[in-house]
Amino acid sequence: MILGCAFLAAQTAVPERTVQNNVVSSERDPRVRVHLPKSAQYVGGDRWVLYDMADCELHALVDADAQRNVQRLYWIQFEAYLPTRPGLKHTYDSPRHASLGGMDFYVDTWVRVKDEQMKAGSDLEHIVDLIGKKGYHTPDGMMYVRLVYLFDEKRKELMIIYAEDTAQSGLTVEELRQGDKANHHWPVVEKGLLERAEKSVGLEQIRP
Repeated sequence: MILGCAFLAAQTAVPERTVQNNVVSSERDPRVRVHLPKSAQYVGGDRWVLYDMADCELHALVDADAQRNVQRLYWIQFEAYLPTRPGLKHTYDSPRHASLGGMDFYVDTWVRVKDEQMKAGSDLEHIVDLIGKKGYHTPDGMMYVRLVYLFDEKRKELMIIYAEDTAQSGLTVEELRQGDKANHHWPVVEKGLLERAEKSVGLEQIRP
């Protein structure tokens, strides 16, 4: 019964992390403050049970032009597998790592076109829906950096995603993807993307 109540609570709960002056504050799992650029606009937050497996909470901020076209996205997500799924663990295995606020994050990157199919009920679907409902328009293609911190025996995670309009690179998603003729430019584009991601996101641990 206790596990069932926890499951229902996650289904009906509102986001518990707070956002003020572009700082996302979390008092648990983990205790951190995530600082985002002052130029960004807070779009909102969402919390739900992801695939009947995990309590998932996300917050979105964007840099956008006067026509509300998104140029940069800042996506902060807290996720924990439900007690009803005791055998599940996250399996990130990227060889690349970054240190933010003294915490070790897995790092990976990718590109995506706007109309690429999304898995129903996914966190991506939730954040795209959240942005669209607030009147913002995502670009035709975006470049993503994902930073993931795992803890509690890899059953919980803090995920920070930074994304940019691919137009800023002067190349399309098709040109940047592996196997396309311009892909030899990706290492340089990716290097700049990673540098801007780490520069845009500040993280501090909240000490007891």
